[in-house]
Amino acid sequence: MSRGREPEPVRAAGAVLLTGSGIRRSVAVVHRPAYNDWSLPKGKCAKGEAAALTAVREVEEETGAQIRLGAPLADVRYQVPKGPKVVHYWVGTALRINNRAPDDEVDQVEWLPVFQARERLTYLDEQAVLDEALALPETTPFLITRHAKATARKHWDGEDRNRPLDPAGRKQARQVARLYQAYGVQQLRSSPSTRCLQTLAPYAETARIKVKPVPLLSEEAGAEHLAGVERHIRKLAVGAGRTTTPTAVCGHRPVLPAMLAGVEAPNEPMPPGTSLVVHVDDDGLIAAREWHPAEA
Repeated sequence: MSRGREPEPVRAAGAVLLTGSGIRRSVAVVHRPAYNDWSLPKGKCAKGEAAALTAVREVEEETGAQIRLGAPLADVRYQVPKGPKVVHYWVGTALRINNRAPDDEVDQVEWLPVFQARERLTYLDEQAVLDEALALPETTPFLITRHAKATARKHWDGEDRNRPLDPAGRKQARQVARLYQAYGVQQLRSSPSTRCLQTLAPYAETARIKVKPVPLLSEEAGAEHLAGVERHIRKLAVGAGRTTTPTAVCGHRPVLPAMLAGVEAPNEPMPPGTSLVVHVDDDGLIAAREWHPAEA
């Protein structure tokens, strides 16, 4: 008798939510009355929701804190009555903490010194996630995004640099905006090509940030100066880390491989709307990388 396929895991996401620095660093832990446990804030992914967005949403729902995601942490996997479950974790930095009324899901939120938080956590696997987060240097996210889906070249009679996004691409651009919000992007750079500028436009409008076009990242200039592109991206990434300014850059082929090389990333295929997030410390060193494909 053949065995059936393993069920898809229940997906959830959360964060090690930190505030302060040094000996004044605190961690948020929550008490769940239904389980009578103390845990890191987390919750289930909505259908079609990217885990990073779940982490931001669930942390705010359970603690009242609006956060910026930092480096990704190890997943936690375990069994629940419905089958396997996987929880994706990130380091989270509290940007603003609002009051939250107790409810049946979370009735207590405590900000504890790190050693007390570790002792308070009920589960060993969450203690290990906390240990991992505390071992990492403080970092700043730097994002490289391939433009969202553009009108096909064969359907465009104008200059390629003026080729716009198609309807699917405009939807992807809104998805990119949500991802940028999760990482607290404060600075935007882009190829001057229309498809790149339009990819950043929804976030730029929402966050009230101006997009700075970089002529070197254009197809016309960049393809002839790939080494210069690589150096420029490296300079931007190092600057983001040293000034703690989350930064995003949008580009396109054939310049993308040089952009990836600027953050020591492999030349992986990047379908339209895909983002690479690298986490840079204040010495300009890369502590972690993660890929975010466009949502389905």
